[in-house]
Amino acid sequence: MTDIRTILHRTTRDLTAGGSPSPRLDAEVLLMRFLKMDRLQLCLQPERELSQEEAAGFSRWVVRRSLGEPVAYILGEKEFWSLRFEVGREVLIPRPETECLVEEVLRFYRPPGEGLRVLDIGTGSGAIGVVLARELPAARVVATDISPEALAVASRNAMAHGVAGCMEFIQGDLLAAVDGDFDIICSNPPYIPEEVYGLLPAGIRNFEPPGALIAGPDGLDFHRRIIREGLHRLKTGGRIFLEIGEGQQGPVAALFREAGYDDISFRKDYGGIDRVASANRKSED
Repeated sequence: MTDIRTILHRTTRDLTAGGSPSPRLDAEVLLMRFLKMDRLQLCLQPERELSQEEAAGFSRWVVRRSLGEPVAYILGEKEFWSLRFEVGREVLIPRPETECLVEEVLRFYRPPGEGLRVLDIGTGSGAIGVVLARELPAARVVATDISPEALAVASRNAMAHGVAGCMEFIQGDLLAAVDGDFDIICSNPPYIPEEVYGLLPAGIRNFEPPGALIAGPDGLDFHRRIIREGLHRLKTGGRIFLEIGEGQQGPVAALFREAGYDDISFRKDYGGIDRVASANRKSED
């Protein structure tokens, strides 16, 4: 038998050796979820012993984390916008920075108007589209992804959060399979340059889908297409919102100007990095 205090100490040691940047936190989060306990229970029951079956099952989780697998994939979920989203290796793990994109959309479009049409390109887990469907209850959200596996995950997340009835999921390459015009186009597209991808942490490179990360030599292959094609899918005065990477503000602003957008703006994330680019379709177009 092994008690909670001992297993937390051992797991923290093993994860430190495995290179985890947050070994104690990882150990606690994994053990809480495995034992279905909250942090207070974990703290108040340090002498609670794990059965042989529990210890063996938890050790398999620890091995996975020691090999670099993200905690979110081990748990099968990730928190975004204070909601739990199912995630698996079919989809990119939602990042806190992407909440800035949601905040920007809501800054422009709250309170919502009836009939608002929203397009979420490359929806992945569905985090952006599902949150917007909850926050803009009068809107209709169309979510696209080239991966049918990702769309299945997104659809389950929409069901779990009660918005499946106001969302539509379409398989296709960016805007190719979508009909009609939209008030809002938003996306967290891939934006990692090819030469930078190899410098990412091993946990990202070895587990998260590269197709959701890599975007050509300068990281802007998908931005170019979305900006160009999106102009003709926005209603007059409609607005596009795109997540961007560090150092991409200038090139993305140029892409917007060249395509004929106006009112170009940028929003920094909480680390001070320009993270969200947005622009309007000109009213005279």
